Amino acid sequence: MDQLTRETAHILEQNWRNGFTVPTSKLYPFQWNWDAGFTSIGHAYFHLDYALRELQSLFSGQWANGMVPHIIFHSENETTYFPNHDFWAAEVNPGAPGKPKTSGITQPPVHGFVLENLLHKFPDNPAVLAFVKDLFPKVVQSHRFFYIYRDPQREGLCFTYHPWESGRDNSPIWDESLARIVIDYSQLPAYTRQDTKLADAAERPTTAQYDRYVYLLQLGKNNRYDGPGIFAESPLLVQDTLMNAVLIRSNQSLIHIGQRFGWDTGELQEWQQQAISRFREKLWNAELGTFTSYDLRGQHAIPHREIGGLTALFAQIPNTEQATLLNDYLRSLHQRGYYLCPSFDVDSPLFDSRRYWRGPIWSPTNWLVYFGLKNYGFLDTAAIVRADLLELVEKLGFYEYFEPQKRLAQTLTTGYGGNHFSWTAACVRDLLQEGEGARSRKSEVGSGKF
Repeated sequence: MDQLTRETAHILEQNWRNGFTVPTSKLYPFQWNWDAGFTSIGHAYFHLDYALRELQSLFSGQWANGMVPHIIFHSENETTYFPNHDFWAAEVNPGAPGKPKTSGITQPPVHGFVLENLLHKFPDNPAVLAFVKDLFPKVVQSHRFFYIYRDPQREGLCFTYHPWESGRDNSPIWDESLARIVIDYSQLPAYTRQDTKLADAAERPTTAQYDRYVYLLQLGKNNRYDGPGIFAESPLLVQDTLMNAVLIRSNQSLIHIGQRFGWDTGELQEWQQQAISRFREKLWNAELGTFTSYDLRGQHAIPHREIGGLTALFAQIPNTEQATLLNDYLRSLHQRGYYLCPSFDVDSPLFDSRRYWRGPIWSPTNWLVYFGLKNYGFLDTAAIVRADLLELVEKLGFYEYFEPQKRLAQTLTTGYGGNHFSWTAACVRDLLQEGEGARSRKSEVGSGKF
């Protein structure tokens, strides 16, 4: 454990770029939105100022409409990534900042619960208190973006129109929507992928998927990235489980913070009341025993078990019966010889244990599920989720994602994707602390706090 702790510190330091952290040195050379939230949690164990500057750097790219973009291009000279800032052309929206350059879509809004996490770790630190007071209204404004621009029917559930926004780029949950897109290659702008030059193509999204990602990027650009035309025109409109669960959890964190400081939380509580009840009612799939995303364009549930449904535990959305079913599902995977938690249904013909979000294990989603299980008192299963990730990292390294099948993982010498990955290091460091804390204090169960 001491060795792992030293490695987490080294990786986070190695990937620090004078104000922000890159996910890994070559594959992703900029700052990513939800990565920044998790890396801030990790930095706080070693350099509190890094943890605060990480979020400051991210929010320096916030748009006037409240959106926090999924990429902040702090360097305009880096050419090893596609799509770069010039392809996004975020300036088509007058509210986009001139500097730094950004992408035109967002990612799961983790920053509310990250802010609460920092406040929980440093409850009386003057720098943290000042930082929270400064960032709080910006995070609230980022939530307002979702409810104004991504919930036109005022359901309390936001939609995503691009798979990259969900953080689960090539999950099978997008397959049906992407299949609706008929590419006119005379209209698709020319592009050259960079990711497959740096990572194994067998572990990355396919070319056909990438063409559709570019198509949706162009659709967003044509609508200035926040216009009503997105809802009217996009073949992909999905109320995603993970996106909405994270938003709900961050709402609650902001309510906790606001109540501590005596700030008005009325708007947050209104969002929360509607969002939780609607999520539980609309997204619960009784046949599968899990929460599933909803296809707004097709007007039906997307009937797949996948990691997003499990993140509802983190937001304390499930009732006791629903939470028990989710816990039982994870226990069954463990008993069948899988590391927890695979990102997609291992019994589906669409499962691919090696390819990005079609099956592999990811550290941030394990982190979310770990704390979600603790919310409901499923401490034994939470301990397995934690131990599995630590075992994979110890054996295979601090990679981007990991093989979930134990029999296959035992034959490997590395994980998948990028190595020396920042959010893997950050999540591992926080979960190591959980082990240390368990020896010195009784775990807080059901509080919804860290």
